[in-house]
Amino acid sequence: MDAETLGRRLRTARVARGLSQQEVAQALGLARTAITQLEAGNRSVSTLELTALSELYLRPVADFLQDPAEGDDDDVLVALHRAAPGLEQDPATPEQVARCVHLCREGVMLERLLGAEPRSGPPRYEPHMPRSPGEAISHGEQAAEQERRRLGIGNAPIADVSELIASQGIWASGVALPDGMSGLFLRHSSIGLAILVNSTHPRGRKRFSYAHEYAHALLDRDRDVTISSTDNSSQLVEKRANAFAAAFLMPRGGFRDFLRTLDKGLPSRLDHAIFDAASGGHIEAAQRPPARSQRITYKDNAMLAHHFGVSYQAASYRLKSLRYVSDRECRGLLDQENFGRKYLKALSMFSEVGEPERRRYWDRELRSEIVHLAIEAYRREEISRGRVLEMSKMLRIDRDILLSLAEVARAR
Repeated sequence: MDAETLGRRLRTARVARGLSQQEVAQALGLARTAITQLEAGNRSVSTLELTALSELYLRPVADFLQDPAEGDDDDVLVALHRAAPGLEQDPATPEQVARCVHLCREGVMLERLLGAEPRSGPPRYEPHMPRSPGEAISHGEQAAEQERRRLGIGNAPIADVSELIASQGIWASGVALPDGMSGLFLRHSSIGLAILVNSTHPRGRKRFSYAHEYAHALLDRDRDVTISSTDNSSQLVEKRANAFAAAFLMPRGGFRDFLRTLDKGLPSRLDHAIFDAASGGHIEAAQRPPARSQRITYKDNAMLAHHFGVSYQAASYRLKSLRYVSDRECRGLLDQENFGRKYLKALSMFSEVGEPERRRYWDRELRSEIVHLAIEAYRREEISRGRVLEMSKMLRIDRDILLSLAEVARAR
């Protein structure tokens, strides 16, 4: 590794973390000119300095020392910051995103050590670019129905969306993003495919964001970075992803079946035509449900939201989209959201769908994958005891606990 290449990589990592040369120099106890010379390739880097820089930049040392590979200069974090400059508004946001990307890289490295096949992700759908909002919605709904068939989940609710996404070879995690940003999809040679969603949003909205970004992974994989925010919500690909998420989480058949359990959703008039064996003709009859029995109220909408694990608002708009309620009726349901929440609480059915998820669970899925890989790599003697202890800090797990779990796995 020549000094110029190493310096360039260190500079890229610093910029991705949103740090100035002065801030890095202060963290390492060096003069700013030392960092300038280091990044220019005019100064050597000691092992201790490289380790300190690795921790500061949330990147493994191997990232700086490995042989150059195609795409290294266009680092995923640099590409992300170019696409979403607003990430720097809150200093904690770039750090969390960088940490998730770091964990994804660690996961890729561990999978290679274990001889796993490279992640290919789910199949790629390739509809043409939608030319109108109607076409975008149609594409999204069709893709959602097709993906549900491929996964073999029929019309059933999806218990854990992030777990489903992870099962398809995509890294998934929650992070604190700016309020106007719901999530992002990343594609890069160093990590494969990754989805990050805003964990400061209520759990139901977070589930919808996971499904929304999953649509980008299926339909827009030619892009390295896709940001979903209020700034670009009018774009046709965003409308398509929203339509996918609604149909994926709340399938048409599942909505119909659940409404039937509530004795709702029937047409105002049922016409029957029955063959008459005696005459060879037919008998006609009409059937009407009791007056006002089919009106969908806030409690029905709350039950739908609870059943499919989505927000009250998402269920309201899905009812309108499937033409179970009119525009005026949809607005009425939205106005009564508070009563829907009270109804579920009164029945002890209220879950945290309408509440933000606890911080400790934000990156649960991603951390669990990395912990599994780390323990398995230690069991097969692919990584050392020291490496396990190093990873415990990154994973925010007590070092003694992680090491004891790894030792038990090796012992057997």
